Amino acid sequence: VTVNALPVAAITANSSTTFCAGGSVTLVASTGASYLWSNGQYTQSITVSTAGTYTVTVTNAAGCSATSAGTEVTVNALPTPTITASGATTFCQGANVTLTASAAASYLWSSGETTQSIIANVDGPYSVTVTNAAGCTATSANTNLVVYPLPTVAAITGPNAVCEGSTVVLATTTTGGTWSSSNVGVASVAANGVIIGISAGTATISYTVATAAGCSSTVSKVVTVNALPTVSVAANGPLTFCQGGSVTLTASGGTSYAWTNSTVTTATRTINASGSYTVTATNA
Repeated sequence: VTVNALPVAAITANSSTTFCAGGSVTLVASTGASYLWSNGQYTQSITVSTAGTYTVTVTNAAGCSATSAGTEVTVNALPTPTITASGATTFCQGANVTLTASAAASYLWSSGETTQSIIANVDGPYSVTVTNAAGCTATSANTNLVVYPLPTVAAITGPNAVCEGSTVVLATTTTGGTWSSSNVGVASVAANGVIIGISAGTATISYTVATAAGCSSTVSKVVTVNALPTVSVAANGPLTFCQGGSVTLTASGGTSYAWTNSTVTTATRTINASGSYTVTATNA
């Protein structure tokens, strides 16, 4: 009587039997004459990519068979990352949008940030690679941002101050914009940049240019509308007198004066001839 020994049936894995979807592991049976795996394959080694418990039945040259213990293969699912924008993904330069990835254990954005949410303000496709608790990673689809540039507007030229009631022209070399005043009670602005001083005070005069995309840039200039002086004239005596007499007229309300029909520029003027006398006062 000859009793042939049973073969040794064992499984060896060439790497971890726990991996992420899309991966695989090679299972190798101990040496025998033939093999039958639980998934129906007949080779000594098999490569598996699906979860399950794998066994192998090994038959030796004597025709004796043995079945191995089960080897558990675990396949962890990949995360499904998505990106949510807090607002429009098309906007003008200077604005931004917050991009938030779906929940995961860790994050790596195409821009280099590693937080769940990022603030984006430049053109480009944004994607995020997330890793779940099992260590599996996946990359989201791109979220494209379009950032329109702002127009360039040249500075406003012209005086910084005007007198009440006067008119002055401001200018900029940029065309296609509109003028406005922050204080129409002080100064109004015509379409061609003409400031009409209405009353004393300060107004910010602005020139705004908008693009077809709806982006705008504004340049401003602060203009002071100075009040006109209140001039008065006092006489040191009667305004009617005999030939050979005189009267002194003294003006007030300005820092300099111009009398009619005279080169006198001081506040006082001595009069000894009949006539109507007017003085123009200029303030600081």
